[in-house]
Amino acid sequence: MTFLTPLAALVAPAALLPLGAALLGRRHAGAVGRALGLEPPSTRSGLVRPALAAAAIVLLGVAAAQPVLERRSSERVRKDVQALFVLDTSRSMAASATATSPTRLDRAIAAAVRLRASIPEVPSGVATLTDRVLPDLLPVADTTSFDGVVRRSVAIESPPPRDQSVRATTYAALADIASGNYFAPSASRRIVVLLTDGESAPVDAGQVARALPAAKGYRLVTVRFWNGDEAVYGSGGKPESGYRPDPSGRVILDGLAAADGGRAFEESRLGAAASSLRGFAGHGPTAVAQGERRSRLALAPFLAAVALVLLLLAVVPSATRQDSFQPVRLPRQ
Repeated sequence: MTFLTPLAALVAPAALLPLGAALLGRRHAGAVGRALGLEPPSTRSGLVRPALAAAAIVLLGVAAAQPVLERRSSERVRKDVQALFVLDTSRSMAASATATSPTRLDRAIAAAVRLRASIPEVPSGVATLTDRVLPDLLPVADTTSFDGVVRRSVAIESPPPRDQSVRATTYAALADIASGNYFAPSASRRIVVLLTDGESAPVDAGQVARALPAAKGYRLVTVRFWNGDEAVYGSGGKPESGYRPDPSGRVILDGLAAADGGRAFEESRLGAAASSLRGFAGHGPTAVAQGERRSRLALAPFLAAVALVLLLLAVVPSATRQDSFQPVRLPRQ
């Protein structure tokens, strides 16, 4: 446990004030009571409220010091396998069932996070695809970094394709992954996860397979996000007339994955896609990742809540008062 502002705990000694005042008051009251022939009040009952107030002040002082429970842990990662999640960010990925429904890209981003979590020991990176593949994050062991990049950095046509006069998506650009230094030399297994709607320009699957050969450890897993009743909605909430769903994407992706020794899935089969990823990753030696993961739990809110309860108990009057002087009972005559 660590304290973020330890000097703030100097207010804790103020807890002595209510106790000192209570003891001094009882001392004077006892002297008066003896002079009047009264029995002294109970010592225990008279100090309960000051003790509660003192404990509350101590807790507030400790809370002001901002105590934090800190946990450190090291991750173990695979060195022989890496994965690259490629998300299609072309305009058609903005299609959705209604103007307020999750878009294809929204669903692809959620799927990327889920699929990444299924291979926690495999360093994974992020890239986007339109008419070219661009890196957003090279494979890393930290799942938090991966999730953050996918959720915050991946957006429709960001960056835009170079030629917007034709269909932007082309899976031929996947061939550039082999020469783009996306994977570490130590990775003998290289998994490319393509999340797309399948609406691509014609592609030579054999050419992509030759660029990403299974013999060199490449495996392609595709997941298609597509429904025939989806449309691309403009800023006014109206469907764009220039977009028409293309149902041929499933055949294209099946051929692309088969040519590379991989697997093709629909978004409704994410569980099977995760199992396929684990199968392609297989088993292998692990090593401690560089750096440490830290998790913190702030204790100040809990201490302040307990202090508030103690203060209420000290202030609210009790149903019966036993701390007053009691008259002396005289024997019957």
